[in-house]
Amino acid sequence: MVDMESGGILDKLRGGDRRSIGKANEVVSTLIREPALFGEVFKGMKSADPLICMRAADVIEKVAKVHPEYLMPYKNELLNEITKIEQQEVRWHVALMFTYLELTDVEKTLVIETLLSWLEKSKSKIVQANALEALVQIGSNDKRYGAKITEILEGAIATGSPALVARAKKLIAKL
Repeated sequence: MVDMESGGILDKLRGGDRRSIGKANEVVSTLIREPALFGEVFKGMKSADPLICMRAADVIEKVAKVHPEYLMPYKNELLNEITKIEQQEVRWHVALMFTYLELTDVEKTLVIETLLSWLEKSKSKIVQANALEALVQIGSNDKRYGAKITEILEGAIATGSPALVARAKKLIAKL
């Protein structure tokens, strides 16, 4: 984890508790207007402060959804470092960030293995649901993964929590 100095845009992500997004939406608006700050907020996902980590992940995911090109220069760092962050609130957003990237076959395999691991090992229903969503978006059109993803969705429908069953049913309908 990285200790962030006070000052700058990350200060807007401080304070409160995990039930609040704080000023994350204000930071999203700032990044849309000032994309040069994207890297600073991206680094916030590695902060020693778990509130900054989760809010930075929220901001980056929201901005990347609209501007995936902002995320591309950080693809290697996302795939090789950020995926190792175990904080569930970060993983909620990282799973969705994967869907905004242009991935090589090797990267796609790495991402799918990561998502499968999170799906299997995470206690967070949101991490699991977002991992399912990302798996379908990334792998369903790939012959190597289509059958496996269908099997995973069917398993989630058969044995998952109510939220996971509902998400899996929506996703399987898309297939």
